[in-house]
Amino acid sequence: MHYLQQILFVVISVAAVWLFAKKAGEIKRNILLGKKEQLNDQPGKRWNNLLLLAFGQKKMFKNPLVAVMHFLIYAGFIIINLEVLEIVLDGILGTHRLFAPVLGNLYNWLINAFEWLALGVIVVCVVFLSRRNILQLKRFLSKDLNGWPRSDANYILFTEIILMSLFLTMNAADQVLQARGSEHYLQTGSFAVSSLISLLFSGLNDGSLTAIERSCWWLHIVGIFAFLNYLPYSKHLHILLAFPNAYFARLEPNGKMKNMPEVQKEVLYAMQPETVPADAVPPAHFGARDIFELSWKSLLDAYSCTECGRCTASCPANLTGKQLSPRRIMMATRDRMEDVGRNINQNKSFVTDNKTLLHDYISVEELRACTTCNACVEACPVSISPLDIITELRRSLIMEESNAPQEWNSTFSNIENNFAPWKFSPDERDKWVGEL
Repeated sequence: MHYLQQILFVVISVAAVWLFAKKAGEIKRNILLGKKEQLNDQPGKRWNNLLLLAFGQKKMFKNPLVAVMHFLIYAGFIIINLEVLEIVLDGILGTHRLFAPVLGNLYNWLINAFEWLALGVIVVCVVFLSRRNILQLKRFLSKDLNGWPRSDANYILFTEIILMSLFLTMNAADQVLQARGSEHYLQTGSFAVSSLISLLFSGLNDGSLTAIERSCWWLHIVGIFAFLNYLPYSKHLHILLAFPNAYFARLEPNGKMKNMPEVQKEVLYAMQPETVPADAVPPAHFGARDIFELSWKSLLDAYSCTECGRCTASCPANLTGKQLSPRRIMMATRDRMEDVGRNINQNKSFVTDNKTLLHDYISVEELRACTTCNACVEACPVSISPLDIITELRRSLIMEESNAPQEWNSTFSNIENNFAPWKFSPDERDKWVGEL
């Protein structure tokens, strides 16, 4: 029977890791559908971004209380993985509390620290559930989150409460069995938080306590495996992708916009036809209509989005009632990537579905509302830039479809003819001097 449990555990573990790796591979493939962009310069600054923005959550500390609570959950996720490692090894080897004899008194200190952390995670998750569903903060009421996104956030918080509760209950039953000298239950010393729960178990016999401890053990680790495979389908994928996204963040000032070499060449060729190479080929695209013309970094941004809404809450266009929501831009881009990914899975390669990110997922009205002020970029805690996607789509809209409001077209015409936004020829610009 003991060996059957080990075999069952190994089968579940391998299946969980394989399923996660399969989905992670699909996400990587979807991200690399984007255009190439070199973002590996200045490694010192990049490591600094990773440590401060991703691990240290520097931008979150603009609101210290929320930042501390969020950091507690994040630390809980990372640090309690040490406890998960022991559970996994116990399951494979058929042991119980494998690290206890090796670590000695340090083991008791670590488990106590994990328990206080687990209790903190439970309290913070309850607070975050209240913020989302009772206090109803404005950025969580947005129509951007209607349907699955709103439920997704709640599911994750409930799952974390359940997993931490199972961990504490398992330890509580374990302590009572230790005190009774039950076989296989090593003496590890008292655990601060679960000691209080163990008072509820004092009247139970050893068989019942063992059943509780084993049930919580199995539910805890199987729940973690299920959580692992839920992550790639959830906004909480940012738990993993925040690190590479911070490392590969663009290091130029936020307000700096990239030129389009294709346009510069076309202008040069128009003004100096003699410079046109014999093998010159017209550019395939100006800007981007679909995810294939966006940079892979913009696609990584979309998968890294936490859907927290800080970008939208900072957007002046959104605050004045415009349709633009930077959060929805990122969510729509991710939706398009997932649809393209399913298309590839089904057909082995992408088969045209007569849809594009521009128009079918993101509307013209949203793009026109953007003032390119960079408020969304500045507000994002994980170095995401909705603006890069907006500007690329808008370039395609204007340069490939000539789709712009009349006011913009007048400005474009003036720049083309007069080399300035105003309707004055260059020869007339200095006439005002004669009036002095």
